[in-house]
Amino acid sequence: MIASCLPFRPVVTASGFNLRAAVRALAGVVLAAGIAAACALAPGERAVVLNSGDGTVSVIDRATRKVVDTYPVGKEPHHLIPTLDDSELVVANAISNDLVFLNPLTGEVKRRLPRISDPYQLGYSPDGKWFVSISLRLDRVDIYSMPNYELKARIPAAKTPSHVAFARDSSTAYVTMQDSDELIAIDLTSHKEVWRMKTGKTPAGIWMSPQGLLFIGIMGADYVEVIDPAKRASIKQIVTGRGAHNVFPAGDGSRVLVSNRVDGTITPVDYKTLVAAKPIKVGRGVDCMEVTADGKEVWATVRWEARVAVIDLTGNKPIEYIPVGRSPHGIYFKSHARRDR
Repeated sequence: MIASCLPFRPVVTASGFNLRAAVRALAGVVLAAGIAAACALAPGERAVVLNSGDGTVSVIDRATRKVVDTYPVGKEPHHLIPTLDDSELVVANAISNDLVFLNPLTGEVKRRLPRISDPYQLGYSPDGKWFVSISLRLDRVDIYSMPNYELKARIPAAKTPSHVAFARDSSTAYVTMQDSDELIAIDLTSHKEVWRMKTGKTPAGIWMSPQGLLFIGIMGADYVEVIDPAKRASIKQIVTGRGAHNVFPAGDGSRVLVSNRVDGTITPVDYKTLVAAKPIKVGRGVDCMEVTADGKEVWATVRWEARVAVIDLTGNKPIEYIPVGRSPHGIYFKSHARRDR
């Protein structure tokens, strides 16, 4: 049985303070803390960072926070997602028109899937039936059936489709449209657009809460727009910072993290109360994020500074910066927090 990581308390017996028992108790606490830290990382675990400007992947040792490898992956790799079972990590090369599948623990290349047209942003429906590729450059949303990535539909989606989120029941894909300032809903049974509505200027990142609300980063302004898709209505604008871009769950069942590119901050937002906390200063062009399994750190790409920031979420401040390639965008590591809450 592993000792509990509780604050140390002096051990007192009927005859007074027991030094030997206190030392044993403290040793148990230290041992448990060490075990907990070791369990937070899988042996040999790496962080994978996509350098969109270089067409490369930077592989970072999670334990030392040092880049241990950089290799070419394709032209304009922007986003990456794990498969639903976390067995593979999928990299989208927008200009190379292909997907590259990596080992999610080490970042090593496993295989390549060609003839995936202009994959910019990606998503799997929660039921695992559909793979959706957002073709930002071609104004299109492509739907593939799983598990063989067979193209089933190409849906015109002007103008400039950006990010995608899914209804919890896998009935609908929601896509932000950067240059027409809209949100569209695509029925995943009929593979047709079923409605669209106006949003704030230049909508980008999107996330659906367990309560069924959509949170959208409004990059052309300074807020997250909260939309109730059942009512097709905007219910609140939460100010987070200029260039509000990506929306990512903290995994603690109450917060999302919003990256604000222009202000260079990350703002925690309570998605139940719809209240923002104080922004955390990170760096110019802060973009994609990944949260550690224990919820204590968020790693974020800082695109305009060519580095990754490691931010302490308990102290609300960056604790380290890791230089990577040009215009780092997507980031992933396997021991991450839950993304469904």
